[in-house]
Amino acid sequence: MSDDAYSSFLDQANQDTGATKASTKSSSAATKAVNTDIPVAIQKVDQYYTSEADEPFEPVSLKWSGKNMPSENEFGELVGHDSEISTITTKEFDPQGHYKEVLAAVEKSSDGKTRIYRVHQGKTRAEYYVVGFDGKGGRIVGLKAEAVES
Repeated sequence: MSDDAYSSFLDQANQDTGATKASTKSSSAATKAVNTDIPVAIQKVDQYYTSEADEPFEPVSLKWSGKNMPSENEFGELVGHDSEISTITTKEFDPQGHYKEVLAAVEKSSDGKTRIYRVHQGKTRAEYYVVGFDGKGGRIVGLKAEAVES
């Protein structure tokens, strides 16, 4: 094949066909994480959750009119997710002590106690919410990270 013929072949192969491109975005349901002011201590956290995806922790600050932390069902409604939600212990979430900065920022921004919710998103994906109750601000504050666990 001559150089001109090959060049013409490449030009044809790279032409826009008008077809839509396949999305590489996950089909998991998006959850709500912020609808009120984010505490400064939460904004300063720059850490990644280690899984097969290594995703950054993102702020969570949601208005909450309850007197305590929400139940798993209430939390699902709060973040707009209707699949399985469970709570896990700090030891289960951080057995190696890698996320002390995350836990400390949540404790500082809330009434001092944290709860960790695992929002299941299919067989291999989950979102971890490390949150606390800010009674004065009437909100749930903390950080969340996505995880791929196959």
